Amino acid sequence: MTSHLLSWIVFLPLLGMVLMAFIPSGRGNNAIRAISLVTSFLVFALSAYLLAEFYRLPAEARASFIGLSDAKFPPGTSSFFEERLPWIPSFAVWYHLGVDGLSVILVFLTGLLSFLAVFAAWNIQKAVKGFHMMYMLLITGMMGVFVALDLFLFYVFWEVMLLPMYFLIGIWGGPRKEYAAIKFFLYTLAGSVLMLLAIIVIFMKYHTFSVPELTRIQPFRDNLSVAHLLWFGFFIAFAIKIPMFPFHTWLPDAHVEAPTAISVILAGVLLKLGGYGILRINFPMFVDSTAYFIGLIALFGVINIIYGAFCAMAQKDFKKLVAYSSVSHMGYVLLGMAALNGEGMNGAVFQMFNHGLSSAMMFLIVGVIYDRAHHREIERFGGLGLQMPKYLTLAIIGFFASLGLPGMSGFVSEVMVFLGAFRSNSTEAFPQALQWVLSMKTLTIIGSLGVVLGAAYLLYTIQRVYLGPPKEEYAGFPDLKWNEYASLVPLAFLAILLGILPGLALNVFAPAMNSMLTLWQSQGKLLAEGAKHLGGALGL
Repeated sequence: MTSHLLSWIVFLPLLGMVLMAFIPSGRGNNAIRAISLVTSFLVFALSAYLLAEFYRLPAEARASFIGLSDAKFPPGTSSFFEERLPWIPSFAVWYHLGVDGLSVILVFLTGLLSFLAVFAAWNIQKAVKGFHMMYMLLITGMMGVFVALDLFLFYVFWEVMLLPMYFLIGIWGGPRKEYAAIKFFLYTLAGSVLMLLAIIVIFMKYHTFSVPELTRIQPFRDNLSVAHLLWFGFFIAFAIKIPMFPFHTWLPDAHVEAPTAISVILAGVLLKLGGYGILRINFPMFVDSTAYFIGLIALFGVINIIYGAFCAMAQKDFKKLVAYSSVSHMGYVLLGMAALNGEGMNGAVFQMFNHGLSSAMMFLIVGVIYDRAHHREIERFGGLGLQMPKYLTLAIIGFFASLGLPGMSGFVSEVMVFLGAFRSNSTEAFPQALQWVLSMKTLTIIGSLGVVLGAAYLLYTIQRVYLGPPKEEYAGFPDLKWNEYASLVPLAFLAILLGILPGLALNVFAPAMNSMLTLWQSQGKLLAEGAKHLGGALGL
């Protein structure tokens, strides 16, 4: 079964989409919802099976990072569950899929959230058929990006995500849905154009789109000026998706206007595509350029942490507060990446996974009271905890998971990021004039303020929304419905489980990430040399 497992995971939603096309709208809405639920469950089940099969691989195989290892796999098991067929032979384009520890954990996260978000979309009444067909196409695009090992195929799936998300926000969103959808489209498309140009330049030189082969080649290593430009082409595309300051402004608008289910996918999965792209393409494929710009990655990571937290503190809209908290939490991912050591980079990947759980849970929490109150103004709420005790219990778990409370999964990943960043020497060789800004210890200390700021705005929100005397206008609010239980309980369970047993997740991706780090010992110029180049470019 594993021989075509990745293809089933990617394209099964398209089969569900085709089935929906034959069901009449209106009278068949429940059947369409059922197909969406069953299809997304099957995708989740296959992604969980993939994860279980990955766990069964020998330690050497699980430690392999695509393009950097020639590990021996068990008989009958293709390397990285690979599927490779010629697609457009005249242009050396291959249908090439595969996963390692980095991608398999994110495939599982995507399968889980795609399934749970269907419950959040259960009450959508407008154009039900169109919504779920677009949703199925979105799942295919997301899964395809995580498993594609051909740059051309990677780009195709990257663009496939853009179309359904544009319509899901622009048709089923809030009052300013058209503005939010167009802004999301233009920002993402701008990054995609830069990525496409970089891919074309690489192909014109090396006549291959293969990610593993290009990782071994290290494109334009003999011409660092070109390599740096290509690195930036990819990085800007991924930074927009993360989103990294100052490319973040599309995110709050998209979140506020998107329906709850799409906010779950947007925060839980789409933001992770940016971090994944950096770790799959920028870091291993352009080692020297990454070393050259590593201090800037750390700097912008800290800006994300602090800026996002301050913006969240100022919000009056509950959903916008959660959106800006995502900007802050993805800053930890950038800071951990920049550490270039095991603690930091594994913490960054774990933070991506944990943020996927906690941010999805937070948007579901907001969706519960929006469906009842039909507004998201924090100051108008109060006392909801006494009226909806079961909802309060799950909401507190979601808030504390986002806050990074000890015992919750977010605590482990944030501690790993800070330990890795503080111990890192990845920017030590930068010119003395930049040390006050680019010293990893200085940046880590500044970034740690984000934990305090996060606790401040999250606890203050709990106080204003859930505590205090009940308000009469909300007296009739029912507690959680069946579909709300179905979407929230699994996320709460995982947030606690991975806080107590983080090794369940770390054992999946940490060996592969540690293998990638060997690239920095076995290849590349010294970071000091890259630092001198940067200092010279800045005239220091």
